[in-house]
Amino acid sequence: MKIAIVGTAHPLRGGLATFNERMAEVLQSQGHEVVIYSFSLQYPSFLFPGKTQFTDEPAPENLLIKSHINSVNPFNWLKVGASIKKENFDLVIIKYWLPFMGLSFGTILRKAKKNKHSRIVCIVDNIIPHEKRPGDKQFTKYFIKPVDAFITMSRDVLKDVKTFTSKPSYYTPHPVYDGYGEAVSKEEACEKLKLDPVKKYILFFGFIREYKGLDLLLEAMTDKRIIASGIELIVAGEYYDKAVAQRNNEIIERNKLQDRVHLNTDFIPNSQVLYYFSAADLVVQPYKHATQSGITQVAYHFEKPMVVTNVGGLAEVVPDGKVGFVAEPHPTSIADAILKFYVPNSIPDLHKHILNEKQKYTWDTFINVMMNAVFGKK
Repeated sequence: MKIAIVGTAHPLRGGLATFNERMAEVLQSQGHEVVIYSFSLQYPSFLFPGKTQFTDEPAPENLLIKSHINSVNPFNWLKVGASIKKENFDLVIIKYWLPFMGLSFGTILRKAKKNKHSRIVCIVDNIIPHEKRPGDKQFTKYFIKPVDAFITMSRDVLKDVKTFTSKPSYYTPHPVYDGYGEAVSKEEACEKLKLDPVKKYILFFGFIREYKGLDLLLEAMTDKRIIASGIELIVAGEYYDKAVAQRNNEIIERNKLQDRVHLNTDFIPNSQVLYYFSAADLVVQPYKHATQSGITQVAYHFEKPMVVTNVGGLAEVVPDGKVGFVAEPHPTSIADAILKFYVPNSIPDLHKHILNEKQKYTWDTFINVMMNAVFGKK
């Protein structure tokens, strides 16, 4: 088929771009012709909380990326929509994560669909955002009208979608992020990160926002049992909120955690991700609330056990006592789960269970569900 993906891609950075680029590669490997329509302007600088929206890494090979969409220019939306309409794509795939994009995406899709040929499927990260703002519902309602079918990667989001529309909507888990290279030895990773490979390391990875609960994990690090066990924490990811950064730094200073918490609060380039996961014994996601998490699927790629909190869809894909442990979003419960992991043989056949779970989250499975949703194929 002739397929357009509308959403973030190189030179923009982050999980959205990584997802879209990997999906395009898989679709091309299946014989489809794929174009990604990305942004010339994704966010005005005053709306972007990070340091930069762009990556210095080279563009992915063999992908056609058109950086055409300006998220705040209505004339541009009509122009891009007309371009997609003219190309007469069989399928348009669009990722939806933020109501701010509802007006631009909704207008582009309305225009594109006037060719009376293209089918439109939306992959929904969040239909109701983590941090709510005025106009969210109105923008989302405008966006969903031209969409033919929806795919969600958590059952909670599926329920949210069904409150907005009765159109075909299906759940299938987030596929494994398998584009970060292969794991290296803990010794090699620790040498790269200037850490001691003899020590026990747990990892918090990804953009740092209020709902991700890094403060809960830092408080867990003050637990006397954690201190006595010699466990240290690697934090790898960029802050998206100055107030959150200040509060977390205060927790570190107040509890004298500087020697036991290793901070790299810059954006982690794709080429460096493997070192953080390879250095860690355990990946911890102490979220206060969530939908799904791409970090889980990075951990599966590197075959790392996890501790996740019992919020949103996290526990759906991290079976308690098989590939890690599920905790409540509270420092003591998180500390309990971390300590349980370090008890010898606390999870029999751990690696076997991780491999079995990993096999469930292939890109082929994800794409088959998506195609069935929009075309009704069996």
